[in-house]
Amino acid sequence: MKLAVVGATGLVGSEILEVLAEHNFPFDELLLVASERSAGKKITFKDKEYTVIGLAQAVAEKPDVAIFSAGGDTSKEWAPKFAEVGTIVVDNSSAWRMDPTKKLVVPEINAKALKIDDRIIANPNCSTIQMVLALAPLRERYGIKRVVVSTYQSVTGSGIKAVNQLMDERDGKEGEKAYPHKIDLNVLPHIDVFQENGYTKEEMKMINETKKIFDDQDIQVTATTVRIPVMGGHSESVNVEFKEDFDLEEVKQLLAATPGVIVEDDVANNVYPMPMNAHKRDEVFVGRLRRDESQPNTLNMWIVADNLRKGAATNAVQIAKYLVEHSLV
Repeated sequence: MKLAVVGATGLVGSEILEVLAEHNFPFDELLLVASERSAGKKITFKDKEYTVIGLAQAVAEKPDVAIFSAGGDTSKEWAPKFAEVGTIVVDNSSAWRMDPTKKLVVPEINAKALKIDDRIIANPNCSTIQMVLALAPLRERYGIKRVVVSTYQSVTGSGIKAVNQLMDERDGKEGEKAYPHKIDLNVLPHIDVFQENGYTKEEMKMINETKKIFDDQDIQVTATTVRIPVMGGHSESVNVEFKEDFDLEEVKQLLAATPGVIVEDDVANNVYPMPMNAHKRDEVFVGRLRRDESQPNTLNMWIVADNLRKGAATNAVQIAKYLVEHSLV
Protein backbone atom coordinates (compact mmCIF):
# COMPACT_ATOMS: atom_id res chain seq x y z
CA MET A 1 0.00 0.00 0.00
CA LYS A 2 1.51 3.24 -1.22
CA LEU A 3 -0.33 6.22 0.29
CA ALA A 4 0.00 9.88 -0.72
CA VAL A 5 -1.21 12.92 1.25
CA VAL A 6 -1.52 15.86 -1.13
CA GLY A 7 -1.49 19.23 0.61
CA ALA A 8 0.49 17.77 3.50
CA THR A 9 1.82 21.14 4.67
CA GLY A 10 -1.62 22.78 5.15
CA LEU A 11 -3.97 22.85 8.14
CA VAL A 12 -6.10 19.94 6.93
CA GLY A 13 -3.05 18.07 5.63
CA SER A 14 -1.47 18.19 9.09
CA GLU A 15 -4.74 16.95 10.57
CA ILE A 16 -4.87 14.09 8.05
CA LEU A 17 -1.45 12.92 9.25
CA GLU A 18 -2.62 13.01 12.88
CA VAL A 19 -5.74 11.01 12.03
CA LEU A 20 -3.74 8.46 10.00
CA ALA A 21 -1.52 7.90 13.03
CA GLU A 22 -4.43 7.66 15.48
CA HIS A 23 -6.34 5.22 13.26
CA ASN A 24 -3.22 3.14 12.54
CA PHE A 25 -3.97 3.36 8.83
CA PRO A 26 -2.14 0.52 7.05
CA PHE A 27 0.49 1.57 4.51
CA ASP A 28 3.92 0.41 3.41
CA GLU A 29 5.06 3.67 1.86
CA LEU A 30 3.99 7.25 2.56
CA LEU A 31 4.36 10.15 0.13
CA LEU A 32 3.93 13.67 1.50
CA VAL A 33 3.02 15.98 -1.37
CA ALA A 34 2.58 19.72 -1.76
CA SER A 35 3.10 22.51 -4.29
CA GLU A 36 6.52 22.96 -5.88
CA ARG A 37 7.28 25.86 -3.53
CA SER A 38 6.87 23.52 -0.53
CA ALA A 39 8.82 20.63 -2.09
CA GLY A 40 11.92 19.81 -0.08
CA LYS A 41 10.39 20.71 3.29
CA LYS A 42 10.79 18.14 6.05
CA ILE A 43 7.85 16.69 8.01
CA THR A 44 8.15 14.22 10.87
CA PHE A 45 5.47 11.55 11.03
CA LYS A 46 5.54 8.74 13.61
CA ASP A 47 9.18 9.49 14.48
CA LYS A 48 10.30 9.31 10.86
CA GLU A 49 11.34 12.31 8.78
CA TYR A 50 9.83 12.67 5.30
CA THR A 51 10.80 15.05 2.51
CA VAL A 52 7.86 16.76 0.81
CA ILE A 53 7.71 16.10 -2.93
CA GLY A 54 5.93 17.91 -5.77
CA LEU A 55 2.81 16.75 -7.57
CA ALA A 56 4.50 15.58 -10.78
CA GLN A 57 6.88 13.37 -8.84
CA ALA A 58 3.99 11.98 -6.80
CA VAL A 59 2.06 11.00 -9.94
CA ALA A 60 5.17 9.23 -11.25
CA GLU A 61 5.28 7.21 -8.00
CA LYS A 62 1.77 5.82 -8.79
CA PRO A 63 0.38 5.67 -5.24
CA ASP A 64 -2.54 3.32 -4.55
CA VAL A 65 -4.49 6.02 -2.67
CA ALA A 66 -4.05 9.80 -2.59
CA ILE A 67 -5.88 11.88 0.00
CA PHE A 68 -6.15 15.40 -1.42
CA SER A 69 -6.51 18.59 0.59
CA ALA A 70 -4.91 21.14 -1.69
CA GLY A 71 -7.79 23.29 -2.96
CA GLY A 72 -10.24 22.99 -5.82
CA ASP A 73 -8.00 24.25 -8.64
CA THR A 74 -5.23 21.81 -7.72
CA SER A 75 -7.74 18.95 -7.50
CA LYS A 76 -9.27 19.79 -10.87
CA GLU A 77 -5.84 19.74 -12.52
CA TRP A 78 -4.13 16.89 -10.70
CA ALA A 79 -6.77 14.41 -9.47
CA PRO A 80 -7.40 13.14 -13.05
CA LYS A 81 -3.64 12.71 -13.56
CA PHE A 82 -3.43 10.52 -10.46
CA ALA A 83 -6.54 8.61 -11.53
CA GLU A 84 -5.01 7.95 -14.96
CA VAL A 85 -2.09 6.06 -13.38
CA GLY A 86 -4.47 3.95 -11.25
CA THR A 87 -4.55 5.97 -8.03
CA ILE A 88 -7.80 6.30 -6.09
CA VAL A 89 -8.17 9.95 -5.09
CA VAL A 90 -10.16 10.94 -2.01
CA ASP A 91 -10.62 14.66 -2.56
CA ASN A 92 -11.41 17.14 0.19
CA SER A 93 -12.10 20.17 -2.04
CA SER A 94 -15.36 21.25 -3.66
CA ALA A 95 -14.02 20.39 -7.13
CA TRP A 96 -15.85 17.09 -7.68
CA ARG A 97 -18.68 17.11 -5.14
CA MET A 98 -21.51 17.93 -7.51
CA ASP A 99 -20.07 16.05 -10.49
CA PRO A 100 -22.80 13.47 -11.27
CA THR A 101 -20.13 10.91 -12.19
CA LYS A 102 -18.42 11.12 -8.75
CA LYS A 103 -19.59 9.70 -5.41
CA LEU A 104 -20.01 12.15 -2.50
CA VAL A 105 -19.38 10.05 0.59
CA VAL A 106 -19.97 10.10 4.33
CA PRO A 107 -18.92 6.52 5.17
CA GLU A 108 -21.55 5.92 7.86
CA ILE A 109 -24.29 6.90 5.39
CA ASN A 110 -23.41 5.85 1.85
CA ALA A 111 -20.00 4.12 1.62
CA LYS A 112 -21.76 1.02 0.27
CA ALA A 113 -22.23 2.91 -3.00
CA LEU A 114 -18.45 2.79 -3.64
CA LYS A 115 -17.27 0.46 -6.41
CA ILE A 116 -13.90 -0.88 -7.52
CA ASP A 117 -13.81 1.51 -10.51
CA ASP A 118 -14.38 4.73 -8.51
CA ARG A 119 -11.13 6.64 -9.07
CA ILE A 120 -12.08 10.08 -7.70
CA ILE A 121 -14.22 10.15 -4.55
CA ALA A 122 -15.45 13.45 -3.12
CA ASN A 123 -15.39 14.39 0.56
CA PRO A 124 -18.39 16.63 1.40
CA ASN A 125 -18.22 20.13 2.83
CA CYS A 126 -17.37 20.23 6.56
CA SER A 127 -20.65 21.80 7.64
CA THR A 128 -22.65 19.35 5.53
CA ILE A 129 -20.93 16.25 6.96
CA GLN A 130 -21.78 16.92 10.60
CA MET A 131 -25.39 17.82 9.79
CA VAL A 132 -26.18 14.81 7.60
CA LEU A 133 -24.54 12.37 10.02
CA ALA A 134 -26.90 13.55 12.77
CA LEU A 135 -29.91 13.63 10.43
CA ALA A 136 -29.35 10.22 8.81
CA PRO A 137 -30.90 7.95 11.50
CA LEU A 138 -33.81 10.35 11.96
CA ARG A 139 -34.47 10.52 8.24
CA GLU A 140 -34.53 6.72 8.08
CA ARG A 141 -37.08 6.55 10.93
CA TYR A 142 -39.36 9.54 10.28
CA GLY A 143 -38.56 10.84 6.80
CA ILE A 144 -37.43 14.45 6.31
CA LYS A 145 -39.51 17.13 4.65
CA ARG A 146 -37.51 20.31 5.30
CA VAL A 147 -34.29 21.47 6.99
CA VAL A 148 -33.45 25.01 8.10
CA VAL A 149 -29.82 25.36 9.21
CA SER A 150 -27.81 28.29 10.56
CA THR A 151 -24.10 27.70 11.10
CA TYR A 152 -21.54 29.21 13.48
CA GLN A 153 -18.25 28.29 11.81
CA SER A 154 -14.68 28.34 13.12
CA VAL A 155 -11.98 30.45 11.49
CA THR A 156 -9.99 27.24 10.95
CA GLY A 157 -12.36 26.54 8.06
CA SER A 158 -10.67 29.38 6.16
CA GLY A 159 -7.13 28.09 6.69
CA ILE A 160 -4.04 29.36 8.46
CA LYS A 161 -4.37 32.92 7.11
CA ALA A 162 -7.72 33.30 8.91
CA VAL A 163 -6.33 31.87 12.14
CA ASN A 164 -3.48 34.37 11.93
CA GLN A 165 -5.89 37.25 11.28
CA LEU A 166 -7.89 36.40 14.40
CA MET A 167 -4.79 36.09 16.59
CA ASP A 168 -3.24 39.27 15.13
CA GLU A 169 -6.43 41.19 15.92
CA ARG A 170 -6.44 39.82 19.47
CA ASP A 171 -2.82 40.91 19.86
CA GLY A 172 -3.46 44.34 18.31
CA LYS A 173 -1.11 43.63 15.39
CA GLU A 174 -1.47 44.33 11.68
CA GLY A 175 -1.18 41.37 9.36
CA GLU A 176 -2.51 39.58 6.29
CA LYS A 177 -6.32 39.48 6.06
CA ALA A 178 -8.46 36.47 5.16
CA TYR A 179 -11.76 38.30 5.61
CA PRO A 180 -13.15 41.64 4.31
CA HIS A 181 -13.89 42.74 7.88
CA LYS A 182 -12.49 42.30 11.36
CA ILE A 183 -13.33 38.84 12.77
CA ASP A 184 -12.38 39.23 16.45
CA LEU A 185 -15.39 40.33 18.56
CA ASN A 186 -17.44 40.16 15.37
CA VAL A 187 -19.67 37.82 13.36
CA LEU A 188 -19.59 37.61 9.55
CA PRO A 189 -22.71 36.27 7.77
CA HIS A 190 -20.49 35.58 4.78
CA ILE A 191 -18.68 32.32 3.99
CA ASP A 192 -17.31 31.86 0.46
CA VAL A 193 -18.53 34.01 -2.43
CA PHE A 194 -22.04 35.36 -2.93
CA GLN A 195 -24.10 33.84 -5.74
CA GLU A 196 -26.68 35.48 -8.01
CA ASN A 197 -29.53 34.23 -5.79
CA GLY A 198 -28.13 36.06 -2.74
CA TYR A 199 -26.90 32.89 -1.05
CA THR A 200 -23.21 32.22 -0.55
CA LYS A 201 -21.45 29.31 -2.19
CA GLU A 202 -21.11 27.68 1.26
CA GLU A 203 -24.87 27.85 1.77
CA MET A 204 -25.54 26.32 -1.64
CA LYS A 205 -23.02 23.55 -0.88
CA MET A 206 -25.05 22.56 2.18
CA ILE A 207 -28.27 22.59 0.20
CA ASN A 208 -27.05 20.64 -2.82
CA GLU A 209 -24.73 18.22 -1.04
CA THR A 210 -27.42 17.16 1.44
CA LYS A 211 -29.70 16.19 -1.43
CA LYS A 212 -26.90 14.26 -3.16
CA ILE A 213 -25.67 12.38 -0.08
CA PHE A 214 -29.20 11.28 0.80
CA ASP A 215 -30.00 10.68 -2.88
CA ASP A 216 -33.22 12.61 -2.34
CA GLN A 217 -34.06 15.70 -4.40
CA ASP A 218 -37.34 16.20 -2.52
CA ILE A 219 -35.72 17.29 0.76
CA GLN A 220 -36.12 21.05 1.11
CA VAL A 221 -33.01 22.70 2.63
CA THR A 222 -32.22 26.33 3.33
CA ALA A 223 -29.03 27.59 4.98
CA THR A 224 -27.38 30.67 6.46
CA THR A 225 -23.66 30.19 7.09
CA VAL A 226 -21.82 32.44 9.53
CA ARG A 227 -18.15 32.84 10.51
CA ILE A 228 -17.45 33.42 14.21
CA PRO A 229 -14.18 34.15 16.10
CA VAL A 230 -13.74 30.60 17.40
CA MET A 231 -11.17 27.87 16.88
CA GLY A 232 -12.03 24.26 17.51
CA GLY A 233 -15.09 23.45 15.48
CA HIS A 234 -18.29 24.37 13.68
CA SER A 235 -21.67 24.64 15.40
CA GLU A 236 -25.09 24.44 13.76
CA SER A 237 -28.64 25.23 14.75
CA VAL A 238 -30.80 22.82 12.77
CA ASN A 239 -34.59 22.88 12.53
CA VAL A 240 -35.88 19.74 10.83
CA GLU A 241 -39.47 19.03 9.79
CA PHE A 242 -40.21 15.31 9.56
CA LYS A 243 -42.82 13.58 7.43
CA GLU A 244 -44.08 11.73 10.51
CA ASP A 245 -44.38 12.70 14.15
CA PHE A 246 -41.56 11.69 16.49
CA ASP A 247 -40.96 10.76 20.11
CA LEU A 248 -38.22 12.86 21.71
CA GLU A 249 -36.84 10.00 23.79
CA GLU A 250 -36.71 7.79 20.71
CA VAL A 251 -34.84 10.56 18.85
CA LYS A 252 -32.21 10.57 21.60
CA GLN A 253 -31.94 6.79 21.50
CA LEU A 254 -31.57 6.73 17.71
CA LEU A 255 -28.83 9.35 17.82
CA ALA A 256 -27.01 7.68 20.72
CA ALA A 257 -26.97 4.40 18.75
CA THR A 258 -25.48 6.04 15.64
CA PRO A 259 -21.75 5.36 15.08
CA GLY A 260 -19.80 8.61 15.24
CA VAL A 261 -22.50 10.55 17.10
CA ILE A 262 -22.43 11.51 20.79
CA VAL A 263 -25.52 12.93 22.48
CA GLU A 264 -24.81 15.71 25.01
CA ASP A 265 -28.23 16.83 26.15
CA ASP A 266 -28.52 17.45 29.88
CA VAL A 267 -29.59 21.07 30.16
CA ALA A 268 -30.32 20.75 33.89
CA ASN A 269 -26.56 20.41 34.35
CA ASN A 270 -25.59 22.80 31.53
CA VAL A 271 -24.42 19.93 29.32
CA TYR A 272 -24.63 20.64 25.60
CA PRO A 273 -22.19 20.50 22.66
CA MET A 274 -19.55 23.23 22.42
CA PRO A 275 -16.74 23.64 19.88
CA MET A 276 -14.03 23.85 22.54
CA ASN A 277 -14.99 20.35 23.70
CA ALA A 278 -15.20 18.97 20.15
CA HIS A 279 -11.65 20.12 19.34
CA LYS A 280 -9.45 17.20 18.17
CA ARG A 281 -12.39 14.79 18.42
CA ASP A 282 -13.65 12.65 15.53
CA GLU A 283 -17.27 12.48 16.68
CA VAL A 284 -20.28 14.69 15.95
CA PHE A 285 -21.94 16.02 19.11
CA VAL A 286 -25.69 16.63 19.29
CA GLY A 287 -27.76 18.36 21.96
CA ARG A 288 -30.44 20.98 22.78
CA LEU A 289 -32.95 18.47 21.39
CA ARG A 290 -36.44 19.90 21.68
CA ARG A 291 -39.72 19.98 19.86
CA ASP A 292 -40.45 23.05 17.74
CA GLU A 293 -43.72 24.16 19.32
CA SER A 294 -44.59 26.46 16.42
CA GLN A 295 -45.42 23.67 13.95
CA PRO A 296 -46.03 19.91 13.96
CA ASN A 297 -43.45 17.14 13.42
CA THR A 298 -40.52 19.54 13.82
CA LEU A 299 -37.36 19.19 15.92
CA ASN A 300 -34.67 21.69 16.95
CA MET A 301 -31.10 20.38 17.24
CA TRP A 302 -27.66 21.81 18.06
CA ILE A 303 -24.85 20.01 16.22
CA VAL A 304 -21.11 20.54 16.81
CA ALA A 305 -18.01 18.92 15.31
CA ASP A 306 -14.34 19.68 14.73
CA ASN A 307 -14.39 20.86 11.12
CA LEU A 308 -10.78 19.79 10.53
CA ARG A 309 -11.57 16.30 11.84
CA LYS A 310 -14.92 14.74 10.91
CA GLY A 311 -15.53 17.75 8.69
CA ALA A 312 -12.42 16.99 6.64
CA ALA A 313 -9.48 14.77 7.67
CA THR A 314 -11.32 12.05 9.59
CA ASN A 315 -14.01 11.59 6.95
CA ALA A 316 -11.37 11.31 4.21
CA VAL A 317 -9.33 8.76 6.18
CA GLN A 318 -12.51 6.79 6.94
CA ILE A 319 -13.24 6.62 3.20
CA ALA A 320 -9.71 5.35 2.54
CA LYS A 321 -10.05 2.79 5.35
CA TYR A 322 -13.33 1.57 3.87
CA LEU A 323 -11.65 1.07 0.49
CA VAL A 324 -8.89 -1.01 2.11
CA GLU A 325 -11.21 -3.05 4.34
CA HIS A 326 -13.54 -3.87 1.46
CA SER A 327 -10.79 -4.72 -1.04
CA LEU A 328 -11.63 -1.80 -3.31
CA VAL A 329 -7.96 -0.78 -3.59
